[in-house]
Amino acid sequence: MTKKLSTQPYKGTRDFYPQSMSQQNYLFDTMRMVVEKYGYEEYNASILEETDLYRAKSGEEIVNEQTYSFTDRGGRDVTIRPEMTPTVARMIAAKRKELAFPLRWYSIPNLLRYERPQRGRLREHWQLNVDIFGVESQDAEIEIISIANSIMKLFGATSDDFVIKVNNRQSVDYILQTYLGLDTDRSHSVAKLIDRMHKIPRDDFEKSLSEFIGDDLDKLLSVLDAKSIAELPDDLQKLDSVTMINAFIQELESVGIDNCIYDPALMRGFDYYTGIVFEVFDTHPDNNRSLFGGGRYDDLVGIFGVEPVSAVGFGMGDVTIQDFLDVHELSPEYATATELKVCILDNSVKSFAREIANELREGDVSVVFETVQKKPAQHIKSAEKHAIPFILFIGEDEKQSGLFKLKDLENHEEIEVSREKIILELKNRL
Repeated sequence: MTKKLSTQPYKGTRDFYPQSMSQQNYLFDTMRMVVEKYGYEEYNASILEETDLYRAKSGEEIVNEQTYSFTDRGGRDVTIRPEMTPTVARMIAAKRKELAFPLRWYSIPNLLRYERPQRGRLREHWQLNVDIFGVESQDAEIEIISIANSIMKLFGATSDDFVIKVNNRQSVDYILQTYLGLDTDRSHSVAKLIDRMHKIPRDDFEKSLSEFIGDDLDKLLSVLDAKSIAELPDDLQKLDSVTMINAFIQELESVGIDNCIYDPALMRGFDYYTGIVFEVFDTHPDNNRSLFGGGRYDDLVGIFGVEPVSAVGFGMGDVTIQDFLDVHELSPEYATATELKVCILDNSVKSFAREIANELREGDVSVVFETVQKKPAQHIKSAEKHAIPFILFIGEDEKQSGLFKLKDLENHEEIEVSREKIILELKNRL
């Protein structure tokens, strides 16, 4: 017996019907509008990469547990990309000597990661990636976070709707390796555990943490629970990497970003970060979670055997941003790109009506031509379902008189217009 085919998409992925496609286009258009105003250029690449690329820098956890990896027919170990940063680093390394730095690049790729689907996290999503290469100073971080902030503001968010948390991976390394005296392996394990700190029960977190650091548990918790730099132990407050964070937050305030705070527990999960890291969090009680983040990764290009390139970037996923817009009621209402529906009242005028429709398209009007003769009420009902704002009825009377009935469905008005005035009337009302 043949297995019945499912009509549902693969688990953790989505179908994009016109309404959801329109919403996704709105997200991408808004993102593009901001990053291109900052002078960023778009790039892209294949969805397939050699698996070794992710083993090298994303971390074994990503490769072993969260990727779609397989051996192709040529015996090559390949992976469907779970993130874009290693790919862009490979691209930079490939043409390192030909490129004029600094580079400002962005991309909106689709990514796949094998994990349990949940609110804000699916197996497939699209993600805006914004990166600046070749700027060693904190000007790069200021610019990147400014872009992230500008995108949120263009979506309609206020500074009270989200908070930007920052940390420095250099201070993390000092706290774990020098302050606590952990070796490299234990330090790496503890960093991974801290990255999951807010995703597991507190008791479970402390129990797992004590297995790595024993009697130093309270010492580390006093750091992780600090709400500001002033709450850190005195000797940690004086660290260069910590004072750098303080100066960084003040500089962000000077450019109008006043919702940035220090979070010593912020890790960012990927192994390649080397300096400032940040995450944007939703402050709404119904969606109090991380939305997106990024940071500095100066060593990633160098793993390809070329001279390293300083880099700062972030990734903004479409799923978490859509949740943010929904909970803050910032999602725009659906609006079709079609402006007018031309309908025939008599089959004898089909050729004439098609001629009118083409004439209107040449006049820069988006027109759908309904070739099936129906009653006016049926045409109207269909147009309303598709959110088309105007209908033009054409029958023998209209063909002979040269006067047409243009119906404004939103305002429930009917206007009689000549053939020459149809476009003008539409443009005035749209």
